[in-house]
Amino acid sequence: MSFLPKPKLHHPGLVPNALGYTRRDYEGAISTLCAGCGHDSISAAIVHACFQMDLQPHRIAKLSGIGCSSKTPTYFLGNSHGFNSVHGRMPSVLTGANLANRDLIYLGVSGDGDSASIGLGQFAHSMRRGVNMVYIVENNGVYGLTKGQFSATADKGAKSKRGVANNDEAIDLVSMAIQLGASFVGRSFSGDKGQLVPLIQAALAHPGAAFIDCISPCVTFNNHQGSTKSFDYVREHNEAVNSLDFITEREEITVDYAPGAVEVVKQHDGSLLRLRKLAGDYDVGSRAEALGFLQHHHSKGEIVTGLLYRDPEPEEMHDYLKTTATPLNALTDAQLCPGSAALEKLNAGLR
Repeated sequence: MSFLPKPKLHHPGLVPNALGYTRRDYEGAISTLCAGCGHDSISAAIVHACFQMDLQPHRIAKLSGIGCSSKTPTYFLGNSHGFNSVHGRMPSVLTGANLANRDLIYLGVSGDGDSASIGLGQFAHSMRRGVNMVYIVENNGVYGLTKGQFSATADKGAKSKRGVANNDEAIDLVSMAIQLGASFVGRSFSGDKGQLVPLIQAALAHPGAAFIDCISPCVTFNNHQGSTKSFDYVREHNEAVNSLDFITEREEITVDYAPGAVEVVKQHDGSLLRLRKLAGDYDVGSRAEALGFLQHHHSKGEIVTGLLYRDPEPEEMHDYLKTTATPLNALTDAQLCPGSAALEKLNAGLR
């Protein structure tokens, strides 16, 4: 069995929101991810954000691709619409759904492999088209389902357990999202609930392409020195008929630090992750400043978190396509098929 449903019993003391729902009503199935996985913290942040915003679960559509991160929609918003697409193809499926029914709130969940490798082109086009959605990448720098190889977001110089260094430059999805035209771009850390929850809420309320890169440590494959995220090499010389691993339970990593400050977070393997939170006087309305700020602190080995860019006058895909305000499933046959005369007029305009 791939997942287990949570008990339907609710504690009588749970406080409901304005809709009468409790936080349990926004949860999903029991997670099958490794104990202490940062992805589960992101799921909890999504649950908390939707509960606080009094969103109706049936008005949310959650979509994903393939990977550890793409399993997570099973673990939140169990009463929402859901679609698990093929590897790297979540953005195009979400775009089609959005064009057909603009009345839903679209939440795309992906990973660094799903978006920065096989799905890089789809990621790029969803950003430049301004699809009205929240696009969250749960970024751990490794392929967790295939034993922790470096992903395209792994930092250059990071070392494997064997001491082999990653010689490839990392793809920075945040910088790409800003350059490609996303109108809301942020980065956070899965262990920083105080920052992540409001960032998700702001993205959900944003009318346009909202992108959040969330650093999410992999507790299984970052258990060695020399890696800023994690890595494990496939057992090339394993002669056994199968390979079994026992993963011990670990405590969730959490942080709470002031705007403008740098926090050094110790990971489960003893490695250190340096986080810098944006200061209060940072100008989120400038693409140029955002890109310069990212590059400046990247050269110092710091991961910048917070709301990095927001277009004060965002335009989404439906605006420039001038689509109907009515979802396609609510239109009549006559409205969907205006007849041969309309087709002739359209063809004449193309001659």
